[in-house]
Amino acid sequence: MNIDDVRLFLIVTESHSFAQAARRLNLAPMKVSRRLAALEQEIGRRLIQRTTRAISLTEEGAEFIPYARAMTEAEESAKARFLPDAKGAGGLLRITAPSGLGRRHVLPLIPALLTANPELRIDLQLADEVVDIVGRGIDVAVRVAPLRDSSLIARRISANPRILCASPAYLAQHGTPRTLRELDDHHCLRLSSLLHWSFEIDGQVSSVSVDGRFSSASVEAVRALCVQGLGVAQLTRWDVAQEIAAGLLQEVTLQDATPQSLSVWAVLPSVRFLPQRVTLFIEALKAALAPDGGDQR
Repeated sequence: MNIDDVRLFLIVTESHSFAQAARRLNLAPMKVSRRLAALEQEIGRRLIQRTTRAISLTEEGAEFIPYARAMTEAEESAKARFLPDAKGAGGLLRITAPSGLGRRHVLPLIPALLTANPELRIDLQLADEVVDIVGRGIDVAVRVAPLRDSSLIARRISANPRILCASPAYLAQHGTPRTLRELDDHHCLRLSSLLHWSFEIDGQVSSVSVDGRFSSASVEAVRALCVQGLGVAQLTRWDVAQEIAAGLLQEVTLQDATPQSLSVWAVLPSVRFLPQRVTLFIEALKAALAPDGGDQR
């Protein structure tokens, strides 16, 4: 099986277009089509359905993607390890991360990674919704929410518990809630996707309905209004570590409940032949989020 044709197949699936794939590879579209046909003949299955307007994966094509990535990643890892002129990690590293965590703790890692690895390219996608990392060709997804897809691999990077917080000015005006019942009397700023806040009560996780005058899909928007004194928010510690350290926000501790503990995870489509670029990124993020390594100013 021609590894270059396998790589071409992946580029076609990511581009959703023979023409775009041809431009990326500096080939004629007809050449791309012929090489893909040769790969399909080698495998004995049609991988992509072609129409005059679009292309789509067949069931066999979708099943072949993880194998194709494993083959191309194995080749890249071998080159990085054994070629005498290899200069660090290379290739395209595709990352997706939540917008708030991504801007504060992933984006600052990029300059050093690119400087230390001249052959490395990085595509960082910041999105608060969970994306299909296999379908989009993502190498690693940084996530805080529990893993839902059991076919993916998750590596724990750092503890990241949820906390309640509010500005000192808000607490001075409205008082500090000490119990869940007292929380009902406060303005709650919440994420649009979370109709309930999760707490651990007597060792069990319970969901508590909260209401307020503001909600947003953006962590940054909730944090900004919390700093401005508009209410109490439940966010993860890494989302507000800088504001708490600067005195702009104050952690609120309840006597009868503790916000549910979460973690930062690196989610991978596979761990077979893990490319060096993925390993380097995971180690860099782990160091940045270590108790003495992250920037919490």
